[in-house]
Amino acid sequence: MAMKSPSSRRSVEVNVFRLVREPIDIRKIVESIQKPEDGAVVVFEGVVRDNSNEKPVRFLEYDAYESMALSKIEEIGSRAKSEFEIRDVAIVHRLGHMEVGECSTAIVVASAHRGPAFDACRFAIDTIKKIVPIWKKEFYQDGEVWIEGAH
Repeated sequence: MAMKSPSSRRSVEVNVFRLVREPIDIRKIVESIQKPEDGAVVVFEGVVRDNSNEKPVRFLEYDAYESMALSKIEEIGSRAKSEFEIRDVAIVHRLGHMEVGECSTAIVVASAHRGPAFDACRFAIDTIKKIVPIWKKEFYQDGEVWIEGAH
């Protein structure tokens, strides 16, 4: 089986800061930002878990003030690039209905070294939870509830 050459792999184009309603393609995001000079690519994938607050979760939905959420995600990406020794970062958050096990948030950080990549990735997810206007609604067998704060 022939391997893709690095140059053909880099031809994939994606906007690195996005809100989407379809499944997140982590591989496509990684391929869009990884370059030969990178010694580390850190991927964070937030997934829908099957429980919360000691209750089984059936599914969940994310909603957002979309224009402001996207602006804040771009701001976080810009801050990550200026505050950490990284070369690039991508942040994609999904909106709408999601089943248990699906990816709701993806952060990909490319850097020469792993330390700054891990640090920038943690900064990005922690800051998303604090300042981005995205809300999560969890659905249980006996009802549903909006989750405030740490989505």
